[in-house]
Amino acid sequence: MTALREVAVVGAGAAGLHAAEALRRAGYDGRLTLVGAEPEPPYDRPPLSKQLLDGRLPAQKLALRGSAALAELRLDLRLGVAAERLDRGARTLHLADGRQVRCDALVVATGVRPRRLPGAETPLPGAHVLRTLPDALALREELRPGARLLVVGGGLLGAEAAATAVGLGAEVTWLVAAAAPLAAVLGAETAALLTGLHREHGVRIHRGTAAAVLRRHGRAAGVRLADGGELAADAVLMAIGSVPATEWLAGSGVPLADGVACDAHCAAGPGVWAAGDAASWPDPRTGRRRRLEQRTNATDQALLAARNLLAGPDGTRQAYAPVPYLWTDQYGLRVQAFGSPGAADRFELVDGSLAEHRFAAACLREGRVTGAVGIAAARALRGLRAQVAAHGPWPPAAEREAAPVG
Repeated sequence: MTALREVAVVGAGAAGLHAAEALRRAGYDGRLTLVGAEPEPPYDRPPLSKQLLDGRLPAQKLALRGSAALAELRLDLRLGVAAERLDRGARTLHLADGRQVRCDALVVATGVRPRRLPGAETPLPGAHVLRTLPDALALREELRPGARLLVVGGGLLGAEAAATAVGLGAEVTWLVAAAAPLAAVLGAETAALLTGLHREHGVRIHRGTAAAVLRRHGRAAGVRLADGGELAADAVLMAIGSVPATEWLAGSGVPLADGVACDAHCAAGPGVWAAGDAASWPDPRTGRRRRLEQRTNATDQALLAARNLLAGPDGTRQAYAPVPYLWTDQYGLRVQAFGSPGAADRFELVDGSLAEHRFAAACLREGRVTGAVGIAAARALRGLRAQVAAHGPWPPAAEREAAPVG
């Protein structure tokens, strides 16, 4: 065990909470400060675009831990206050309320902040993002039957919000830039299935690029497109991606490159570690730097960063080599994916069929398994996970050996 006496974790979401828990479980008994810019205790974000948005799940059910479990962690809990800057030389974290926190080691888990369209850089009635609990509650107020919602952005967040909104009776237009929404994440075949479901449920899909949010009578009224056209709406959801929330580290000496630039062990220099949406690291399989905005990554990376932090400079550290996993719930279907299905050039069905909305498929690139995707075929999909991790050739060796000769 190291001689650390003061550790700070900045970011009180899933990554920050799991880092704090992992430190305590591993035996760290010093001062542990958890700093969160939001006033709420740590809560889960995936339901914001689904069960919370449609009212099935009350806000209090989003809490990741109850008050008793948080108390057991013996945290110096600083909620509702953002980190303002880090003085690495003095080992001091400066908070926006003027207070300071000493730290022998720091875990950065500040996540991301949503991008906004031109014309909505500052808060504007009717113009929404969807990252926090207040964001979701504010959007929910707009989703009355017959209300016109314009969702801008062709990723999973926009797709989930569109599906939820149309289910509440809103008239939904989904503005996407890509020719095939969701294909970059889930692959062309699964993306086509989901976009077909959107159309069947009444979502109007409009392809183009939004240039700016329209303003009428002091609130958002749609968007003006790059070609001069307009799409009118009663509310606009901007789901156009996000950027790492690392501005407070500028000038600190912590390397920043699409997030906190870590090494393979999640370390960003002496005494500084990162996990979750804000962390980028070199993938040991490809050598390329990557950053994952996925719920399971927040947990897994936080656990490993905490263990490596406590190992100390002379201890054995483990490289972070996850098999990325994501899921999305739309129209009563749960789509699950491992690896990078969107990078594939071939789709190999191994169980079920897309028409039945029950399938598992290997996603190949240049003959090797780069991802797997499926719906309601958990066993077959789990079987493909090892193939994704190995990035092995298709078909697997056992199948090639069993194939008849001649």
